[in-house]
Amino acid sequence: MKLLMVCLGNICRSPLAEGIMRHLADEQQLGWEISSAGTGDWHVNQPADRRSIAVAKKFGYDISAQRARHFNAEMFDEFDHILVMDRQNLRDVLQLASNDRQRKKVRLFLTDDLEVTDPYYDDNLFEPVFLGIEERCKQLIKEIK
Repeated sequence: MKLLMVCLGNICRSPLAEGIMRHLADEQQLGWEISSAGTGDWHVNQPADRRSIAVAKKFGYDISAQRARHFNAEMFDEFDHILVMDRQNLRDVLQLASNDRQRKKVRLFLTDDLEVTDPYYDDNLFEPVFLGIEERCKQLIKEIK
């Protein structure tokens, strides 16, 4: 199973989702490949935001080695599921899809058409965003497994 987590810059939300999901999947020895990317290319090859790294570390996850990547159309063929953090990410990713098979791989990370809040401009949002992502990763493992 190959999962791709996508947000805007690939420095806040999707690196958290990648790191948490990888850790949880490894704990259960699922053998899944987990990665992340951003719809924007501003941060390519940069580490996750220092606040994402810090909140992940606080809860026992190490995302410090992850580096930002830019989402591209080839990723449709690389991954089984592409989970996006908000509706704008959804639109941006779907614009690159060339067929229904690719479009069917893409969905919002959260259920009920909810979005993961971007914590970039508010330091106080990093912990609640982390906790929501962690809870959803646990649910996704049960759903996908």
